[in-house]
Amino acid sequence: MLRFDDLSVFVSTADHGSLSAAARILDISPAMASAALKRLEGELKLRLFARTTRSLRLTDEGEHYLRHAREALRLLKEGHETLIGKDAFSGTLKISFPSDVGRNVILPWLDKFQAQYPGVSYQINVSDRRADMTRLPVDLAIRYGKLEDSSLVAMPITADNRRVLVASPEYVRQHGRLNTLDDLRRHNCLRFALEDMIYDRWAFAPQNGEASVVQVSGNRWTNDSDLVRRWAVAGLGIAYKSRLDMTADLKAGRLQVLLPEIAGEEVPLQLVCQHRSQVTPIVIQLRDFLRAQVEQM
Repeated sequence: MLRFDDLSVFVSTADHGSLSAAARILDISPAMASAALKRLEGELKLRLFARTTRSLRLTDEGEHYLRHAREALRLLKEGHETLIGKDAFSGTLKISFPSDVGRNVILPWLDKFQAQYPGVSYQINVSDRRADMTRLPVDLAIRYGKLEDSSLVAMPITADNRRVLVASPEYVRQHGRLNTLDDLRRHNCLRFALEDMIYDRWAFAPQNGEASVVQVSGNRWTNDSDLVRRWAVAGLGIAYKSRLDMTADLKAGRLQVLLPEIAGEEVPLQLVCQHRSQVTPIVIQLRDFLRAQVEQM
């Protein structure tokens, strides 16, 4: 008989890449997490993870079952909410997020979340700077990339997200397509600056076993990531940004991916807070809601 807690351990392990991380998030011992996973595999008579001494990855069966496990947990939570009433999920969420993905992607999702839970109110801080949460008047930050401060608590929203090279169809018509990464050197590249440091060395997944970094140049840079996207849509150059930021533009044909066969830099999106005590039921509910929105994109 399948247990709710065992499904939670399975999904959390898949999300965080290790049993020990899942155990910390669920506030149980690693031994309990391991036993839960073995029990679930025994009930299903399937291997959900392929284990080595250094890694843990989903098997094909595990990838398939993960979708069903997520849906089962979602339905159970919905049933729980119906019984206890949505007023249990209330309070003020003080959130910081980056300008582009925040305004164009996250903000509409937060509107939907608030419509489901009217007791929730927001205080929003928009900033492209890395989250120094001790200096910002926020409890939560939605941020790209891996955490430099290991004392923070990170809850992945999506790990499967990379930067992509994009340009408008008009720019490509006028200036031609890219054949290799080296072609970037002769194009107008739209650059982003953070704390006055211009990111003009664009890194890509290793090619032929070697790191791929291209020094780029262009006639525009900004500390507002949304401006980079707008410039690209206007046909003013090539941008290198998170695919999540560009989803709507790509679907509408305003932008197109260049060199799609080359994997860009990984940029996981995470919900971050300072202390584990801040991982309240409403925060967990928000995290799960944001994950569901990403999966529907």
